[in-house]
Amino acid sequence: MAGSWDGSQDLGGQSDDSYHFERLRIEPIYDAFLCPLTKQVMRDPVTLETGQTFEREAIEKWFRECRENGRRLVCPSTLRELRSNELNPSIALRHTIEEWNARNEAAKLDMARRCLSSNGPEDDNLHALKFVQHLCLNNHSNKRVIHNAELIPMIVDVLKSSSRRVRCTSLETLRIVVEEDSDNKDIMAEGDTVRTIVKFLSHEQSKEREEAVSLLYELSKSELLCKKIGSVNGAILILVGMASSNSENVLTVEYADKTLDNLAQCENNVRQMAESGRLQPLLTLLLEGSPETKVSMAAYLGELVLNNEVKVFVARTVGFSLISLMNHNNNMQSREAALKAINQISSDETSSKILVEAGILPTLVKDLFTVGSNHLPMKLKEVSATILANVVNSGHDFDSIPVGPKHLTLVSEEIIHNLLHLISNTGPTIESKLLQVLVGLTSSEATVSSVVRAIKSSGATASLVQFVEAPQRDLRVASLKLLRNLSPHMGPELAGCLRGTGGQLSSLIRLILENVVITEEHAAAAGLLADLPERDAGLTRQMLHERAFPSFASRIVRIRQGETRGNRFTTPYLDGLVKVLARITYALSEDSGTARAICQDYNLASLFIDLLQANGLDNLQMVSAMALENLSQETKNLTKLPEFPAPGFFASIFPCLSKQPVISGLCPIHRGTCSLEETFCLLEGQAVDKLAALLDHKNDNVIEAALAALATLLDDSVDIEQGTQVLLDADGVKPILDLLLGKRTENLRRRTVWTVERLLRSKDIASEVADDPNIGTALVDAFQHGDYRTRQIAERALKHVDKIPNFSDIYPDKG
Repeated sequence: MAGSWDGSQDLGGQSDDSYHFERLRIEPIYDAFLCPLTKQVMRDPVTLETGQTFEREAIEKWFRECRENGRRLVCPSTLRELRSNELNPSIALRHTIEEWNARNEAAKLDMARRCLSSNGPEDDNLHALKFVQHLCLNNHSNKRVIHNAELIPMIVDVLKSSSRRVRCTSLETLRIVVEEDSDNKDIMAEGDTVRTIVKFLSHEQSKEREEAVSLLYELSKSELLCKKIGSVNGAILILVGMASSNSENVLTVEYADKTLDNLAQCENNVRQMAESGRLQPLLTLLLEGSPETKVSMAAYLGELVLNNEVKVFVARTVGFSLISLMNHNNNMQSREAALKAINQISSDETSSKILVEAGILPTLVKDLFTVGSNHLPMKLKEVSATILANVVNSGHDFDSIPVGPKHLTLVSEEIIHNLLHLISNTGPTIESKLLQVLVGLTSSEATVSSVVRAIKSSGATASLVQFVEAPQRDLRVASLKLLRNLSPHMGPELAGCLRGTGGQLSSLIRLILENVVITEEHAAAAGLLADLPERDAGLTRQMLHERAFPSFASRIVRIRQGETRGNRFTTPYLDGLVKVLARITYALSEDSGTARAICQDYNLASLFIDLLQANGLDNLQMVSAMALENLSQETKNLTKLPEFPAPGFFASIFPCLSKQPVISGLCPIHRGTCSLEETFCLLEGQAVDKLAALLDHKNDNVIEAALAALATLLDDSVDIEQGTQVLLDADGVKPILDLLLGKRTENLRRRTVWTVERLLRSKDIASEVADDPNIGTALVDAFQHGDYRTRQIAERALKHVDKIPNFSDIYPDKG
């Protein structure tokens, strides 16, 4: 009698109960059942002419070896020579063995049922599970026996065992039991079995994860179980993670990937995969599915939250297909699903460019402007407008892409007029998006001029300005951005509308000065007001009337002192505020004297000097230097010159008695009584050193503004000799001379040549410069290649250093 489950394996080490039930359940193996060659129970017994019985496969091998070795055919048992190699099936013996096997396996099955238990001994469970595996692998029809014996639920229950070996073997056994057996798979769909298996995917032991995913792969071949697996919370997410893992073994990754491929036959699973980052099944259905499936997948794609890299992938893969769905004029559901999906992916600049190349613009324009039977409802036109806004802000070349008949483009006058008409006749949401379209078109140098011409020809400027008072924040922000883009091209028109009777300027000022956290809207409003023409007297006058400038100054001080919480909008907001405040310095000569008085009362010169030191904020430094130039120009008009008594009678007779008294404390440059607060004197304000330091700036615009402010100390209306000495004391002369040597803008070179000519009037400086060949060469270059005025000034500078004879008068003086 054999002492093992399958007649060939001795597990050893089992408990007494296990050993006892093994001995009870197995019938003796009769010698007649064993093949003399293999010593194993025969499955297909055949008899030779000698009456000896063998396993068919074994005796056929014996005959083959005899022939190959040139031996006579003999019976392996009797060694008698055989006259025939005929094999006669031993049907009766085979039936007897089959009946013996059936009784034997029935006994084993009965013992397996009693042995399988999540709380049972480990060895008993392993014996039982290995037997079930052997039974199924030995004969596929035995899977029906396992099914009828109701062993599958018992094996599932063993998954709860505390033994890792038992759990792994249980998973392996279940896989073998359900392979190519739909009935057994159906049993696995009952209850929480699938949920239990899924839990093993997160187990810390890699072997259990491998067995679990292998089992799930087999189960996923059933449509019923595909839905069941997908319904387990987190199952698909875990499988997606395993399929893309670099830490799992190769087999586990392969099975996870194959399982997901099978699960993709269920649309709901495809959606979960997309949520988990596995988009390809969804995109495949969008490309190859039925019309209804394509719509369903597009609708779901529109609900997903995608990162920019994925958006680009989606645009490349299904962009054209989504645009085709948009063109289904008779299927509003299809158009809606496609629009929402495209809206999702169009927010990335690269994917927007891909959509443009796929031909989305004509479809969007048609959807926005079409009226009649096939027109989009307003809620979908809002989506179209959003997509168009996203696409336009991608920076494509929109003046060359046709969007309609007659070679119309997005910046054609007719299209812009239609957009302006829609903006004036739709709701706030679509108005906001269409304004963003115009923002995008006016952000490009290539298209802004066409848009400006169309706006001017439409007479829509006043209507656009009115949106700065809209109740909806998004609409106000879009309007402010658009007006700011337009201001360099139609600044006087915008200023005229703002200072009109509509009160938009007052609203803009109130918005800028709101005592709240700085937002994009505040930065855009400040930027718009800053970009309007600074010499527009009417606009400045109205701002003076509204007492806006002191409030602007106060807000700037609070920001600089850290009283206002900073964020990403603080810098552009502060840039705008400073530029708006600097506007007052262009109105110092206005008749009422209000601008001058405000500058004095609020000591704005001191504020601008402080802003010169705002390192890293080039615009602030440049605008502050420009404001100081304006203030310094006004100093000569405000300086109080000393009053000397008229010479007496004896002084007229005796000149030695006419010497004027010496008055101390006078400004050496302006020859009178100066102060920073009252006369804006740069010397009194200790601004010269700070301005001179900016001459080494990397930004030419900052350098030019600083140089212009310093040049006011060398003007004809001041003491040039003293101004030169002040610059020498501030170490400002050398940086000015160095500016001649670099490659600069034409404006900066012109101003530098003017300033250098003034400095060279000092004989000491001229004498030193005369020995510097680089300065001489730079002045000669300006003399030869500068504009008319620069050549005149360069000629005078060259005379100071004796490079040109003083009697030369090449160019007539034209003032």
